Amino acid sequence: MKIVDLKATTIALPLEAPLRHAHGAHWGRFVRTIVEVVTDDGLSGWGEMGGGGESAEQSVRALLPYLKGHDPLQLEQLRWKIMNPVAGLYNNRMQLHAAIEMACMDVAGKALGIRACDLIGGALRETIPFASYLFYRYPGESHGGEVSPDEIVAEARRQKAANGFTTHKLKGGVFSPDHDIEVYRALADAFPGDSFRLDPNNAWTVEEAIRVAEAVADIRNDYLEDFCFGLEGMRRLRQRISIPTATNVVVVNFEHLAANIRLEAVDVVLLDTTFWGGLRQAYRAGQILEAFQFGASVHSSGEAGIQLASMLHLGAALPNLGFAADAHYHHLVDDIIVGGKLRYENGAIRLPEGPGLGVEVDRAKLDQYAEYFREVGGYAYDRDPQRPDWYAIHPEMRFATPESLSGGA
Repeated sequence: MKIVDLKATTIALPLEAPLRHAHGAHWGRFVRTIVEVVTDDGLSGWGEMGGGGESAEQSVRALLPYLKGHDPLQLEQLRWKIMNPVAGLYNNRMQLHAAIEMACMDVAGKALGIRACDLIGGALRETIPFASYLFYRYPGESHGGEVSPDEIVAEARRQKAANGFTTHKLKGGVFSPDHDIEVYRALADAFPGDSFRLDPNNAWTVEEAIRVAEAVADIRNDYLEDFCFGLEGMRRLRQRISIPTATNVVVVNFEHLAANIRLEAVDVVLLDTTFWGGLRQAYRAGQILEAFQFGASVHSSGEAGIQLASMLHLGAALPNLGFAADAHYHHLVDDIIVGGKLRYENGAIRLPEGPGLGVEVDRAKLDQYAEYFREVGGYAYDRDPQRPDWYAIHPEMRFATPESLSGGA
């Protein structure tokens, strides 16, 4: 089995409503690059990474000379061909490698009749729990516009009824810390017995983060995620509070991981199958975290069904998956995989049963959403479409003003 071709297609998938976060917004769609690895025996494997457009597609296709004739099962060789440390100084190919590795594990699994998780040790669980992942949203066609505590609680009730979530994550940092405290406490009051987590995307100073942590200390917190920026900031925060802390921002590679273990800066690391350079790399990081008795969970970077499948395989294999995973997936209106969107049951998604990643791309849907991308284009993650002059400043963010609480400009 050898690689004979490498293809890339940018798609845009519509969201129920635009998602607001501390650094900007998702403008009503996710933009993803879908990677296809084709082998000499006619099999295709699928991968996915964030962002897209002509430059992203060209970056994928430019790696074909590195990989033509490569055996997809030789995953360690793949890593060194694409992102060895020296080349990485000049060409950061982490997400390119992640998508191609994902596709190689998919096609190798199909050829061997085994699942992607079986290539990293097999599954410890067949269902992976997820959190509700609640955002302040701009209005969409039928949903969205949530800003107030009552509005966020109503959306959480809708998501719980539809998907069975028992863990609720609030994406804060858009408005003042006091507003996030009010909304977070309203969620805790509305769902006694459930667990909660708050993520302001590093929007607060250490001192502000300590104040918020003290204000929500009595809630059943899983952890407080990225309350401030940097390993030193998170270390200072962790020294001063009793609630576990988490990150997907300040620990995103093995150098960061080693420093985090030495500093004991963050308790729980959220592992991403693209940010870490692939499913295997995320799993390796999880093993290191297990050895040093740190927590692990699965991060979401705005996935379509292919990356979601990789997240499910990671969650199935991680021995120390101590928390419900994150996913933006329930905010999507549609997907490009055969059979449509994967379904939540009791707040969890079942590991696909088929070989490889266990999902297959619907080529008609791929074409449909590639055309949609050509119609609507990309967007700037670090800009807010309703606040054109706004931009984020660290360590003290420029929060939304009171007049924007209704969801307008």
